[in-house]
Amino acid sequence: MTVVLPESTTEKSAPLSPVTMQLLLGQIFLDKGKHTQAFSMFEVASRSGDPRALNMLGRAYERGWGVPRNPAAASTYFRQAAAEGDGWAMFNLADLYLAGEGVPRDIRKAYHLYVCSSRKGISKSFNMLGLIAESGVLPECGPDKAYDFFLAAAQSGDCWGYLNLGRYDLSSGRIEPAIKWFSRALEEGFSDIFKALEALVQQQPDPRLRAIAYHAARLWQAAAFRPPHQPATTAA
Repeated sequence: MTVVLPESTTEKSAPLSPVTMQLLLGQIFLDKGKHTQAFSMFEVASRSGDPRALNMLGRAYERGWGVPRNPAAASTYFRQAAAEGDGWAMFNLADLYLAGEGVPRDIRKAYHLYVCSSRKGISKSFNMLGLIAESGVLPECGPDKAYDFFLAAAQSGDCWGYLNLGRYDLSSGRIEPAIKWFSRALEEGFSDIFKALEALVQQQPDPRLRAIAYHAARLWQAAAFRPPHQPATTAA
């Protein structure tokens, strides 16, 4: 959600625009933990009205990057960027509506924003739609649709999609496909995925699942003790 995509270029195309450069610098500062400098870059870039910049400024306010956390301000910037067609802004605004942070809680509005975001190619939206479907709170999006949403997320490469699809298969007694999806989550995931995966399968009787839980525990514990801002390395 924080990745800033540069404008498409060819080998001999013109230099990146000033806004794109500001966003890339902001992302570099963010990756290095220099949140104040990152916020400055996003704020300057947002003056252009570029929806990518408005989305990143919203993220800064949502997460408290270099500025006091303010979900209400974040929702304003996400809404502006979403109106310009930014898929990530739609996703981020949906998250706020789902949680009721900075805006009144509105699951139906969150659902429609996730749908719009998924149409913009944001694969994480499929996973969130799966969770909403699974909860059964919306008549138009019932539990019978959850598996299809999780499958779409997984097929799009979303790690939470892998985890939730594996969880569904496991609950239905489909051990082999569950192991396949959990293994993908293990290969491509990050600390929160590893921690959730360990909790999910550590008590399973199948030794293959317990092996996945053991490996997941090692990975998330290693991530927890990694010094701040040290990049993760690929597990052997």
